[in-house]
Amino acid sequence: ATGLVVAVALAWAQDYSAADTVVLVSLAVGGALAAGALGAVLLHGLRSRPVRTQTVVVALVTLVGTVVGVVLASSAMFVSSHDLGALLVVVVSSGTVGILSALALGSRVGLASRSLGERFRRIGGDGSAEAGSPAPGDEPIVGPDAGPEEFSRLADELERMSARLEASRARERALEASRRDLVAWVSHDLRTPLAGIRAMVEALEDGVVDDPETVGRYHRTMRSEADRLAVLVDDLFELSRIQAGALELTLERVPLDDVVSDAVVSARPVASAKGVTVEGRSHRGAPNVELSAPEMGRVIRNLLDNAIRHTPPGGEVTVEVGNDASQAYLSVVDGCGGLPEDEIGKVFDPGFRGDAARTPGRGAGGAGLGLAIARGFVEAHRGEIAVRNDDGGCRFTVRLPIG
Repeated sequence: ATGLVVAVALAWAQDYSAADTVVLVSLAVGGALAAGALGAVLLHGLRSRPVRTQTVVVALVTLVGTVVGVVLASSAMFVSSHDLGALLVVVVSSGTVGILSALALGSRVGLASRSLGERFRRIGGDGSAEAGSPAPGDEPIVGPDAGPEEFSRLADELERMSARLEASRARERALEASRRDLVAWVSHDLRTPLAGIRAMVEALEDGVVDDPETVGRYHRTMRSEADRLAVLVDDLFELSRIQAGALELTLERVPLDDVVSDAVVSARPVASAKGVTVEGRSHRGAPNVELSAPEMGRVIRNLLDNAIRHTPPGGEVTVEVGNDASQAYLSVVDGCGGLPEDEIGKVFDPGFRGDAARTPGRGAGGAGLGLAIARGFVEAHRGEIAVRNDDGGCRFTVRLPIG
């Protein structure tokens, strides 16, 4: 509609009569429509051909439509054959430049399209090829500015998607490796006590031991090993609930220092047997916090068990409770000697035990699940847990929202 209005305005500007204007516009539009219809048929037939071919067809349709309109209008206006020939030379020459421009545009669009296709194929692959580098036999990927703006934006988004997918694959590989290690460690921790229990049961059945003292010692050892297996099974159950997102917490407002005091009291006999002192300190008064007392008590007990296990005899474990601004905190400080910097970020991974020996009788959390469970319970309370080296030991800090 805009084109017709402009054409009529130009004709009137040249002082053409209304009849001449109608004739000129009708002939030009009629010729262009005929060329356009032919072009539409060609484009439909060539719809599966490269973009470069289709852009050339569009340029040819424009050129043919112009030539037909010029010829028909010139015939109607009785333009001399010499002038018509000169006009056709100008139109064809200009049209040739237009076709070359269409070829160049089609080539760029086609190259950008192939580049996007290659990115899609790499995103759909296994991620083994480095992002942005061609695999053997592949065409090189062009830069994001080699195509139209829409293709460039799409290429940028594909690059970001590829990076996110690669990061997801890396996390998946890390989780799978962690799972395999955890299965191996748990199998070891299950197999060792089971083998001991089996050997003692067979000795009792065969009558190899029959004096009351030895029999009593065997019974006590079997009970201890069975208790340790029960703790390990409970840990695995809790970890599976955490990883499956199946925790159901019953929250109530509880004084945090009461929960800490109960955990400290229950840990002192174990610490005393090892020659380790456990002390509790409150800074500025611990506030009431909305939490699930059983799960948070498990968090503190796991942290204390870990601290007592790694603190040498004669050492001290300190539990500090307080609040700052909008958070309540509790810290467990041990005398383990500190952790290597490359291991600090791994202490909450399931199965992580650092360089500690995998020996039986390490108590709760010996399979390396205690700290992973603690982190899961803390995060379920919308809190945070962290660890850092502190004055010859490690400081584990739990922060919980007060509101």
